[in-house]
Amino acid sequence: MRTVANILQNKPPAFNFITPGAKVIEALHLMNSVNLSYLVVKEGSTFCGIFSERDYSRNVILKGLHSDSCSVSEVMSTSLPAVGMQDTVEHCMQMLNSHKTRYLIVFEGQDFKGVVTINDVLREAIENKAMVFDESAIREATEMQDKVF
Repeated sequence: MRTVANILQNKPPAFNFITPGAKVIEALHLMNSVNLSYLVVKEGSTFCGIFSERDYSRNVILKGLHSDSCSVSEVMSTSLPAVGMQDTVEHCMQMLNSHKTRYLIVFEGQDFKGVVTINDVLREAIENKAMVFDESAIREATEMQDKVF
């Protein structure tokens, strides 16, 4: 079974950090420059939340706030589901689906280790489908597909 640790091993080290007090416009410029859809919000070494394109559209634009006067801490997501380094990719898929989110926060004890995105999980599932899914689940899906077609 592939794990969160395997996913994080294949990702470059996180470099998309911003502080909670930064203005939203700064966050947008940074997201654009690193070509990612989210930033990790940290105060020193303490994880505070995630600021994403979705946060911008729902919490800034739709609420009539202004990017140059609103801080990241006012609009970031703070209640995201967390996973551990030994959790499986299959578990991550279930968490993403049940929480209707695109991001999972990874902790080892109290230490922030990174972010697993829906794209990371999909990439892992496609590249390593035999190691991601339980053999019985693959067999059941294949049998079900055979009945449909």
